[in-house]
Amino acid sequence: MKITLDRKNEFFHFTAQNESGLSLEIDGSPEIGGENKGFRPMELMLSGMASCSTIDLLLILKKQKQVVTDIKIETSGERSSGVAKEFKSVHLHYILTGEISSDKLERAIKLAITKYCSALLSLDPKIEVTSSYEIK
Repeated sequence: MKITLDRKNEFFHFTAQNESGLSLEIDGSPEIGGENKGFRPMELMLSGMASCSTIDLLLILKKQKQVVTDIKIETSGERSSGVAKEFKSVHLHYILTGEISSDKLERAIKLAITKYCSALLSLDPKIEVTSSYEIK
């Protein structure tokens, strides 16, 4: 796996590109303005946790023969006081549509978060990871 960052201007605005040529805008400046309209690095980390856990969750639910017609995830992180580069806690809120057993969904979320999602497993163990869900 390889990601290349290209600086877009004299500020903190970059384009990240993967080996397949897909790209994402990243902005490390304190205030996003002007042409700098990308994700901040900590937002990028939350996005990685959300996408990784959601993919794992869908795979687990598919194996459980649960019918998921749509899924959305809202991820939030509280940063540690005094240490801007760390999260104190992360919360994942899954919103699913389909024919899904809440018992199976709860087990699938727990597995995705504690066993399969590499982005979450790479966090410091002292970071509290919580989750919630809605089935529509």
